[in-house]
Amino acid sequence: MQGMGLKSLMKNPALIPLYVCTLAGAAGAIFYTIRLATRSPEVTWSRTNNPEPWEAYRSAQHKFYSPIRDYSKTESQAPKY
Repeated sequence: MQGMGLKSLMKNPALIPLYVCTLAGAAGAIFYTIRLATRSPEVTWSRTNNPEPWEAYRSAQHKFYSPIRDYSKTESQAPKY
């Protein structure tokens, strides 16, 4: 297929930005998926070490801004099982 090899790519330099943008988008999507799988509190990888990971976030604050500073005194709206 034309445009897939280096020799053909040098004949059509207008294809270079297309390849760069496609590779950058794919790399960004892969990075974001890996970041979500490793950093999100909703994801657990080991059920034996932490069978109820959501309990650690019962008193956590998940808002960008809130006037409440001490979250230990507030009642969580999460259900208690």
